Amino acid sequence: MNKKFFNTLVLVTLISAMLVVPLAVAAPPSQAEGKVYTVQKDDWLSKIAEKEYGDPLAYPAIAYHNNLKAQEDSTYTRIDDPDFIEVGWTIYIPSAEQAAAYLSQTATEPQMLILATTTSTENSGLLAYLLPDFEREYNTQADVIAVGTGQALKLGEDGNADVLMVHARDLEDAFMQAGHGVRREDLMYNDLVILGPPDDPVGIGGLTNAAEAFQKIAQAQAPFVSRGDESGTHTKEKAIWGEAGIEPAGDWYISAGQGMGAVLTMADEGQGYTLSDRATYLARTLEGTELVILVEGDPILFNPYGVIAVNPDKGPQIKVDLANTFIDWLISMPTQQKIGEFGVEEFGSPLFTPDSEPWRAARGSQTS
Repeated sequence: MNKKFFNTLVLVTLISAMLVVPLAVAAPPSQAEGKVYTVQKDDWLSKIAEKEYGDPLAYPAIAYHNNLKAQEDSTYTRIDDPDFIEVGWTIYIPSAEQAAAYLSQTATEPQMLILATTTSTENSGLLAYLLPDFEREYNTQADVIAVGTGQALKLGEDGNADVLMVHARDLEDAFMQAGHGVRREDLMYNDLVILGPPDDPVGIGGLTNAAEAFQKIAQAQAPFVSRGDESGTHTKEKAIWGEAGIEPAGDWYISAGQGMGAVLTMADEGQGYTLSDRATYLARTLEGTELVILVEGDPILFNPYGVIAVNPDKGPQIKVDLANTFIDWLISMPTQQKIGEFGVEEFGSPLFTPDSEPWRAARGSQTS
């Protein structure tokens, strides 16, 4: 073999080796695989996402990766609506890496949560105090519809709200029994008070029996402004009239058909009496009102609030996972603590008392 040929052969061999080496480099490791999961009672995707990833809003990643698996393997049940899964379904739970990769590619505008609520939570300032934290933490925008409890429940019944915050327990129980809601939780409570002008012409000041106070107002035919809107406060007012054995009627009884704020204005301007939740009344004192608390402390004036997730069977527009995430956040210890602090700086005591099941359980363990 001549020297020139040998050198050429060596050069070709070296070039070939250089071209082959990159092909031998190992591909980067694939993302870790997820796991098979059987849907349990009281599961929903956001609950599973929070358990697996610490983020309830990561649930779209589960639906996406599960459906990819379902295309290849009929063992898995396809999730057509992320707000609806059934006990016994076999689904695929992607790994944290898979979920993170999907979510990073699908970052979207904030989700919209429609909250139908009694006027007292808005008029008191509670929602303005609480909601920004939830919206920021969960990339959500809350659309608040503040109406009477009866109207809020109707919005839920008609599928026009995702979650309800209301205060008429009998109506709430009927709503749940009719199948309009899928979850109800105790949230908080305060009390109702009977208000009137400072000179109290009827003389009900200091009474502790609401029905007796109503009897005196009716006998004197003193102006009384009623919500007249089937709200929680109006429902309680009707119960007090019933206990007093009176069906209110006449020029003295003014059925406003308005929210609590408007009713307070009407009673103040007309030097009349009315029934109000304490929180809305105290918030109004910061703006100026001559109305004063005349009757309080009767057990019938106890005013509990509940929060309800609307049944997703109302239609695909219902965001039941987001509603459940919101409820979980509301009843959690940190948010309950915030509720218990609301109003303390301005009035020396809270406008609402926390009352969720986790809060009661924690308080019970502290005192036992």
